[in-house]
Amino acid sequence: MSEPKIVVLDDTASLHVHAAEEIAHLAGEAICTHGEFTIALSGGSTPAGIYELLAQRFEMSVDWKEVQFYWGDERCVGPEDKLSNYAMANRTMLSPLEIKPAQIHRMKGELAPEEGALAYEAELARGFNLTDGGLPRFDLVLLGLGSNRHCLSLFPGDRGAIHESKKMVIAVNVDAEPRNRISFTQAVANNAQRLMFVVSGPAKADAVHDVIEGPRDADRFPAQIIAPTDGEVIWMLDRAAASKLASR
Repeated sequence: MSEPKIVVLDDTASLHVHAAEEIAHLAGEAICTHGEFTIALSGGSTPAGIYELLAQRFEMSVDWKEVQFYWGDERCVGPEDKLSNYAMANRTMLSPLEIKPAQIHRMKGELAPEEGALAYEAELARGFNLTDGGLPRFDLVLLGLGSNRHCLSLFPGDRGAIHESKKMVIAVNVDAEPRNRISFTQAVANNAQRLMFVVSGPAKADAVHDVIEGPRDADRFPAQIIAPTDGEVIWMLDRAAASKLASR
């Protein structure tokens, strides 16, 4: 595994701009190389600002009809619920860009958790033409970081979920509301060509330090499970989130 690339921006606004620029660049690169760009989106307030920029400033910079949108995790709520990761992405980016339904591969949070997980495994198999035992190779997986050091919906202490390697998508019950969620496993995330953590604010500084510079303990710091053997990890941070890194 190569060392993660750490990029520190002055403030949250600069972080949003730089992340959007990087996503647009990677999209263009992938489309030129193999005809499409596959991205797994994350939820949260920081990605919302990035998605808005992509829809506004980068509308003409990306061949959006060649982008396939997936999600790394989802709350078990309906697609119009204010807590839905899909709903946030649809409001800020997909609808403004008029993305066609065939390009949108949402996790169906309205289904029972186990049913939703199995349905999304089938969606990944169709979208990536997978054979038995194969894993999707995303061009980019976007990741957030929780104050409790979780990413995706892999929470501290849930060893089964954190270390799951046979399944692609799992149903989890987490220590947050809503408790029922659907999530990629580390096996899918770590097979991506690139993974990009985007983290902002002083409230995340301790978590950033623990995951990047702390002792190796994925059961306590689940985001440490992101360690691809054939891929790149990028950390995009504002100065506040990076403030407790010794190297910064």
